[in-house]
Amino acid sequence: MTDIESVMISDWKKYESYKCKVDLCQDDKSIEIKLLSFERPHMRAFHCAWWCYFVAFVIWFSAAPLLSEIKGDLGLTKEQIWNSSIAGVGSTIIMRFVNGPLCDKYGPRVMMASVLAFACIPTALTGIIASAEDLILIRLLIGVGGSTFVMCQYWASRMFTKEVVGTANALCGGWGNLGGGVAQLFVGSLLLPLFKFIYDDDVGCEQFEDDEEFVKSDLPWDVMCASEKAWRTVSVIPALITALTAWWIIGHSEDSPKGNYWELKENGAMPTISATSSFREGLCNVNTWLLFFQYACCFGVEITMNNAAALYFHDEFDQTTEQAAAIASLFGWMNLFARGLGGYMSDRGNSKIGMKGRLIVQSICLFAEGFLVIIFAQVKQLWLAILIMVIFSLFVQAAEGSSYGIVPYINPPVTGSIA
Repeated sequence: MTDIESVMISDWKKYESYKCKVDLCQDDKSIEIKLLSFERPHMRAFHCAWWCYFVAFVIWFSAAPLLSEIKGDLGLTKEQIWNSSIAGVGSTIIMRFVNGPLCDKYGPRVMMASVLAFACIPTALTGIIASAEDLILIRLLIGVGGSTFVMCQYWASRMFTKEVVGTANALCGGWGNLGGGVAQLFVGSLLLPLFKFIYDDDVGCEQFEDDEEFVKSDLPWDVMCASEKAWRTVSVIPALITALTAWWIIGHSEDSPKGNYWELKENGAMPTISATSSFREGLCNVNTWLLFFQYACCFGVEITMNNAAALYFHDEFDQTTEQAAAIASLFGWMNLFARGLGGYMSDRGNSKIGMKGRLIVQSICLFAEGFLVIIFAQVKQLWLAILIMVIFSLFVQAAEGSSYGIVPYINPPVTGSIA
């Protein structure tokens, strides 16, 4: 029996009719996904969910393609670089636990905007990094943006029925995670060379190249290398895009088919939900932890690849920063369709044999993913490493997509905490 307050609620709703076909027995959720529609509330929320998660992923991994430059300019070790990556992931995990119950209480729209508005600030401040400790702190704070996954999945789950929610969640999550690949390409292969061109005045730093004890970051701005000026300022662009996104969604989307949470509560159409009770309900459900472990085996692998792939191809295959970033972006580009495919197969499995079908699809994807990562680690030819990485990524994303079809079934009233 749930601790969530059970009271008589009114039938108030913000919209009398919808552009999508809905199931009145499932809280006016849509039974169809119209990808080319931007109509409120269902499809507007769908597109806001994946776009917000997309820009969050861009800023989350905006530093990844710059790490080889940062490592050289600040004289950092591989261990220090890895510690910064761990910090970025650690803050995400903690904030996901926090954001879930808060979504149940305040709605995904407000929480999404709040987290994006916060995370864009340390992203813009990437240029102030002067030591390993600074890098760790900045990436720790930026990592909060990665927790927008909870709002993304919660938002889609509130808008679509169980029959199509696997596909909806997978598409939102997949297109959002595409930001990891786009960050490599956009920041590392497009913006970084552009900013280097703009700052093409690095003559002043050449006189120090033979000094082994000299660290480039000791230089004042007027004689600083163009490459260093570039990585110190390039992150302002994705930070600005994120800030504008956070501002826009507040007034142009809804939390649920029937309206925003504050409107529903004000009109007696939604019971009051305690964030603490929601968290306790999700925490005490053993299925939550089983899904947690399963998802860690696929999403954990993806964020590791997003953090390490560019540096790996730079060090192991002697690629330039721009080339390594472009290659690493291929891993993220599989999100364009692979997650949606995983969600679709999960929905198909459910239509045939119920939840067992969803679990079978996920198990197959996880097995293939584990096998391919072992092969990838042994490959020494560049072309073959790229090929295996792409196939490997396909199963990683599909495994994640299949997870999203399971989340709404565990305990619907506390979906935020489960997610």
